[in-house]
Amino acid sequence: MTNITLYVNMHECGHCMAVNTTICSGLCHTQDTNLRGSVGKHFLTQRGCVQRSVDYQAAKMPGCPTGTDPLFFYPVARQCHCAKCNTKRMECVHVTRRNTNRCSKHLRPV
Repeated sequence: MTNITLYVNMHECGHCMAVNTTICSGLCHTQDTNLRGSVGKHFLTQRGCVQRSVDYQAAKMPGCPTGTDPLFFYPVARQCHCAKCNTKRMECVHVTRRNTNRCSKHLRPV
């Protein structure tokens, strides 16, 4: 598991907030072959580090006007394993770390 910071912006509230969470990230042993017809599907499966279990935490955005729901939920990976990515249940992407801050000047870590 890897610690990351998500930047959450709710336009109705006029604030942006930094949320610290964990994601599954890393390399998995993958076998590939150029003998497609004779080795079976096992060798053609690309595996990645995916979540085995995930919880959702709630955070409250400060500065929301009356009548606006200030709560939002974000995922927190609890357990990871190497498996074929199920694109029906999750995003299967490569995460790159950037030091760019997509929020305005009002950041509040959760």
